Amino acid sequence: MSRVPQLCTFTVAKTLLGLEVEHVQEVLRFHEMARVPLASAQIEGLINLRGQIVTAIDMRRRFDLPPRDLGDLPMNVVLTPNFGSVSLLVDDIGDVLDLDDQQLESPPATLDPAYHDLIRGVYKLDGRLLLLLDPEKAIDLGRSETA
Repeated sequence: MSRVPQLCTFTVAKTLLGLEVEHVQEVLRFHEMARVPLASAQIEGLINLRGQIVTAIDMRRRFDLPPRDLGDLPMNVVLTPNFGSVSLLVDDIGDVLDLDDQQLESPPATLDPAYHDLIRGVYKLDGRLLLLLDPEKAIDLGRSETA
């Protein structure tokens, strides 16, 4: 019997991505951030989330994409505490989807190399692909440092 994961979906530069809901603590609107001198270029800053200091990783930079348009504020996908205090900055939050694990396919060889190492698999939806993000690799900035 196949497992039916629930995925929290979001977009980064019109690419639909998802994480299993058990890896997501909460999703939030934009929060002001404190810059971190000498930090990786992928770290946008630190957020004070009800007294907890959370590192914000810009997924556009993580995927080596152009920055958001001026005035477009990112959303926060805050990961559960077992990943540390980390928020992924994304362009928009989508729905929670119930998908069958048997529908999960390996990432295609034609997938952009910037995505390939961070993606666990792909779900084919009606007219669209959903890339399943590996949360551990997404926050491991030592793997693909661009700064």
